Amino acid sequence: MKILVTGGAGFIGSHLCKKLLSEGHDVLCVDNFFTGSKNNILDLMENPKFELLRHDVTFPLYIEVDQIYNLACPASPVHYQFDPVQTTKTSVHGAINMLGLAKRTRAKILQASTSEVYGDPEVHPQPESYWGKVNPIGIRSCYDEGKRCAETLFFDYYRQHKVPIRVIRIFNTYGPNMNPHDGRVVSNFIVQALQNKNITIYGDGSQTRSFQYVDDLIDGMIKMMNNENDFIGPVNLGNPVEFTIKQLAEKVLEMIPESTSKIIFEKLPQDDPRQRKPDISLAKKELDWEPNIQLENGLVKTIEYFKRVI
Repeated sequence: MKILVTGGAGFIGSHLCKKLLSEGHDVLCVDNFFTGSKNNILDLMENPKFELLRHDVTFPLYIEVDQIYNLACPASPVHYQFDPVQTTKTSVHGAINMLGLAKRTRAKILQASTSEVYGDPEVHPQPESYWGKVNPIGIRSCYDEGKRCAETLFFDYYRQHKVPIRVIRIFNTYGPNMNPHDGRVVSNFIVQALQNKNITIYGDGSQTRSFQYVDDLIDGMIKMMNNENDFIGPVNLGNPVEFTIKQLAEKVLEMIPESTSKIIFEKLPQDDPRQRKPDISLAKKELDWEPNIQLENGLVKTIEYFKRVI
């Protein structure tokens, strides 16, 4: 098939492009390189089935494709808060443009939504039926509400225009090709430890997250796109094993024994969720999917990657 991956030079997008190429598909990677990097896809450039197009999804795209994975949007607070208006445009205008493309070409389209649609949740773990607790006017709203609006658009295009959609909600994901300076907790801790800088925990470290290795996510995304049971989502894709942020910091230091870093604590940012853990019973039932890679095994590969790039 001819498959479009928007945000294809990003952390997750680059892994997806590589996997789709390994399955024999023609892959068109679209990225404006705001957070994506050519370094993530350099090893794909010589593949005759791979094509790269510099393009911003807030503008229409006129091509012919069979499937669309819509991943375009900065996903870390450092980047999505840098230009919050553009972040919202990327989620909303980008969804409209990609859904319009899917409608015209009759392509199946998958939206990479996020666990951030649940906000600071009052339900734990979070099932897809939970509507969330999101601040619509906070500093994270450009991302949280942008992604929520994108989901709305996807389901309205499905109901109104019969566009074949798929919607996934991605929980914390880590692995090679992460930006060392993206402000996400796994990359922050590893980079700080490798550089012998203090490991910074915001708050007291008791807030929890669930960490999924990128290979598990990619398998789930492809299963969701290609499922034949008319299941359109939304579906949580994440690892249900929960860790406190302090436990993660201690694990990183344990795995980089040469580091002289110490753990320090700073003020918790506005609207930072206290808990985040996916209920993946729907993914197990509909996709026969669950993550297989344990945190320690994934961290080994991620630490190796960061040792090469910093």
